[in-house]
Amino acid sequence: MKIKSILVTQPKPESDKSPYLDLSKKYNLKIDFIPFFHMEGISAKEFRQERINLSDYTAVILTSRHSIDHYFRLCQEMRFEVPETMKYFCASEAVAFYIQKHTQFRKRKIFYGQHNIHDLTPYLRKHKEEKFLLPHSNTHNKEIDDLLDKEKISYTKALFYRAVPTDLSHIKDLNYDALVFFSPADIKSLRKNFPKFKQRDIKIAAFGSATAKAVAGAGLHLDIHAPTPEAPSMTAALENHIKSAKNGKK
Repeated sequence: MKIKSILVTQPKPESDKSPYLDLSKKYNLKIDFIPFFHMEGISAKEFRQERINLSDYTAVILTSRHSIDHYFRLCQEMRFEVPETMKYFCASEAVAFYIQKHTQFRKRKIFYGQHNIHDLTPYLRKHKEEKFLLPHSNTHNKEIDDLLDKEKISYTKALFYRAVPTDLSHIKDLNYDALVFFSPADIKSLRKNFPKFKQRDIKIAAFGSATAKAVAGAGLHLDIHAPTPEAPSMTAALENHIKSAKNGKK
């Protein structure tokens, strides 16, 4: 079955230069953007129950824009003034540059990988003497823990925010040829909002190993996966699948 309509479970891109919009024009696709969950920060009262002293840490590992927003939010609510000496280790360049929303960008204090958290390994090894804080959500990717444990990094995990399913009751059905998920939280939201959902001929796309595992755990068939060497991005994976279907391979 050829893909003509796609639901991407993320907010609509703000820029007209989005690769999804390019994909839409190139293959005459209908692409809708509907976030399946949203993040809610924990309160300062909840955070105090974790018995974590923010001043004990000299470095922060930031995996997303959400982790940045909620780290600085809680610091403010806890009346902790983040020192200028704080070092930031970010999962990607995009995450690193987002820090500018909260603090001045200084290259000597900000380290980031080009594609994923594994690219941070050389920087982590070089700064093993730091005390790392890892803000995370209830959908935390344990792949990060595995990397830090493997490199014998001294770090503490702390819950800063939670993924909460969005109320999608205004959507009657998922009448799309393909559904694109980016987090296990997307799958939880799917099951909560559409308990009678049947995959049938709908193609399921997942970004990341944790999301792919959640798809399988929900009894769904995974048709499109990223990142891979052939498809480092979700749009590349979708395009490869569309091309294959066009050539009669799928």
